[in-house]
Amino acid sequence: MWFSFLEKQSLIPDSMVMNIKRRQFLTTCGLATLATQISPLTAQGKPSANTSSKPPHLQAGDTVGLISPAGIVDAKDIEAAQQSFSQLGLKVKLGKHILDRYGYLAGKDADRAQDVNLMFSDRTIKAIIPMRGGWGCNRILPLLNYSLIGSHPKIIIGYSDITTLLLAINARSQMITFHGPVATSTWNQFTVDYFKRILFNAEAVAMQNLNPSEVRMEIIAPGKARGKLVGGNLSVLSAMVGSPYLPSWNKSILFVEEVGEDVYRIDRMLTQLKTAGILNQIAGFIFGQCTKCSLGDEPSFTLMQVLQQHILPLGIPAWYGSMIGHIKDKFTLPIGVEVEINAELGTIRMLEAAVSLV
Repeated sequence: MWFSFLEKQSLIPDSMVMNIKRRQFLTTCGLATLATQISPLTAQGKPSANTSSKPPHLQAGDTVGLISPAGIVDAKDIEAAQQSFSQLGLKVKLGKHILDRYGYLAGKDADRAQDVNLMFSDRTIKAIIPMRGGWGCNRILPLLNYSLIGSHPKIIIGYSDITTLLLAINARSQMITFHGPVATSTWNQFTVDYFKRILFNAEAVAMQNLNPSEVRMEIIAPGKARGKLVGGNLSVLSAMVGSPYLPSWNKSILFVEEVGEDVYRIDRMLTQLKTAGILNQIAGFIFGQCTKCSLGDEPSFTLMQVLQQHILPLGIPAWYGSMIGHIKDKFTLPIGVEVEINAELGTIRMLEAAVSLV
């Protein structure tokens, strides 16, 4: 099938720019480190550009495409999602395989990938919104037509396992993607406000927790930093390390979130990012929410102790407790857009709009 062909790629290393005053250059690098320093490739096998294209903004009356690229959904989930988008003034078109079932996946890999490719090629669709996360997006990455996607830029948004699609499409198709609600999320006032301001109004938004008493924020290291915003679910991201589907980390602002993981597992995943050379490249760090995370077996470090152990030596601004993750109130975060963060205030300020008004 036309969408299932994956060309062989030639990998061209990027040069690494390191701040010697802030961190110590790694004198010995393993193969994993080299893998994370390779520049993202387009579908034609050429090195990626430094800028990503911005998809057109949403307007009332536009049609959004709903797909199930990961876990199984029910018909009642689709009905609830259609109602949510109707209240936003949006029409809905369903992916051909949205209700398929194949084990714990929403259909076979080729069929789920086909739905992604077809939604991007369909000129009536203005945004693509997965129904839910779960597991399965990583399996379809080789089947996506990144050249097609890059030539038809449009909004794609989600979180959790959808992290895989957001990062791969940003890296391989050179397009801004969005970490935010999926179709089955709670579309409350907080979530809708950021969704509309960023994706409808094309605003460059400053994001900050509204109720600090309800959401614990802790400064890991104070300061400000600028860079391209990149990130997503920590376990999904760590599972992609070493693949050709990750964007450049050079001077980026890394955000992560997690759910249902013991602290030692967070430690393990951050250690993987460190030994792979990722943490040594970033300019700032945000850990959103670790929902339903526990200490696990005693004795244990606290989550904050683990974050301090990994992040403090980097000498970069960092904090825990942003409205990112498996929570009802969610920011819409543009992956690939320049932002400025302030770790003392816990703010993420977009320096440019993430969508085009054309």
